Amino acid sequence: MPRGGARAVSGPPPDPRSLRSMKAADKGGWRTLPAEGREGGPPEWPLTEAADRELDLWDDLWAKPQAVAWEDMGQELEVALFVRTLAKAERADARVDVKKMVRGYLDSLGLSVAGMNRNRWKIAPVIEEPAGTEVGQPDAVRRPSARDRLKVVPSGEGA
Repeated sequence: MPRGGARAVSGPPPDPRSLRSMKAADKGGWRTLPAEGREGGPPEWPLTEAADRELDLWDDLWAKPQAVAWEDMGQELEVALFVRTLAKAERADARVDVKKMVRGYLDSLGLSVAGMNRNRWKIAPVIEEPAGTEVGQPDAVRRPSARDRLKVVPSGEGA
């Protein structure tokens, strides 16, 4: 087994709030997925005949925000394999290696927090109207954050 050196998932996951990650986001590094999820029905099941539980999982997964990215990348087969593996892992007599495979799928498909970060995906905030607000009522005042208070000084100024 190799020792030392970088690995595909070594180190902390990217943080969309960090300044370094913000630079990557400016270059298109982070993708914002719609909070309401993917619209429309799921794609056609790509594997051999599905069990009822597999079809239920398939329908639920294709309504998630991550499904927008899966569709763009043509990951129908990978999602179907995850569904089939998850259905096996749910059983009381499931083998440990099957459960470990599920964990790997959760990360690679962006269904875990670590997977979302590694894929550089974030979900758009859900915008809800506060209860009791009326049309024409002023919005609540937002306090400035530390980032809002930072001022960028072009080189040469203030020296």
